[in-house]
Amino acid sequence: METLTLRKLRNAAGAALRDAMSSSDVEQFCTGIGLAPPNPEKDDVAYNSKQKYVARRLAGKDLPELLRIASQVLDECSGGETADELARLVAQAEGSGVAGEMKNLIFAADGPKPKVVLRDAINNDLDLVANEQYCLVYDRPWRSEALTLRRLGDWWADRERLADVSEIDVWRNLLDRLARSLDNAAERRIFNVYARRYLRLGGDIPVLLPQVYLSYDPYPQARYGSGAAPLARQRMDFLLLFPQRVRVVIECDGVQHYADDPATPGERPYASPRRYAEMVAEDRALRLRGYEVYRFGGHELTEGEEAERLLEGFFDALAARHDQPGSPA
Repeated sequence: METLTLRKLRNAAGAALRDAMSSSDVEQFCTGIGLAPPNPEKDDVAYNSKQKYVARRLAGKDLPELLRIASQVLDECSGGETADELARLVAQAEGSGVAGEMKNLIFAADGPKPKVVLRDAINNDLDLVANEQYCLVYDRPWRSEALTLRRLGDWWADRERLADVSEIDVWRNLLDRLARSLDNAAERRIFNVYARRYLRLGGDIPVLLPQVYLSYDPYPQARYGSGAAPLARQRMDFLLLFPQRVRVVIECDGVQHYADDPATPGERPYASPRRYAEMVAEDRALRLRGYEVYRFGGHELTEGEEAERLLEGFFDALAARHDQPGSPA
């Protein structure tokens, strides 16, 4: 399925109105639903391009507002290919992202697994009763909006009592703590390349969260002996939380993801079809739940400048895919 972006939705609404109305009717419709023209002196007519005119007037609208306006547009259309395309995009948007509200975010794990209890099983309220010093728990409510560096920084400033510290210094302090949880040089390269985006784009882009608990099993693997544990994957290398419940998982794969340890110390690991199959099965399950999963082979990230160009291009493309700041012009 192609990715839905706000730009596509704006253009589709413009195309549907273009085919359904005259230029003057398009202008009256936009004014009637409260859309202000971008430039009242130069851009208040739809004569040259009705589609572009509508798309410009929809600039800056978030997804919920665009969906509300799209519904009004469809009420004015009497069918046709462009109206059908708009209806398809609306249906896709209403089913996008991961279902359900986010309740627990345990991340930046840099030590032993925390011990968790359900304080209120009905409300799914968790408490960490041991090893809580080795991870962070974001405990503020949020629904379908992005978790940005600025939002996380506000939480961090309150948590660490940094009220008299500048926002930039709060962010540096927070990023230093997040970096402590990184496992290897490849993960640090991913984290550092993304951190440069904060300098260029500011704090209103999704924050890159390392070592996030996706699942949680209170028992160690040894408890299951030779049998498979019920949860094959508990922590993600990185997570980005975009608007509208879009959750992006980024994994950096070392040899342990596709090979078993050798029977004799000093020998090379050998490829394991079983281990690889388990990994891709977990990826399929995540995607079916609505997550986006992107994997980097550790070998891709060993060359300095080439690896950084690769990552910069990836993050630009990801921003474009989700209509976020930082996408290429």
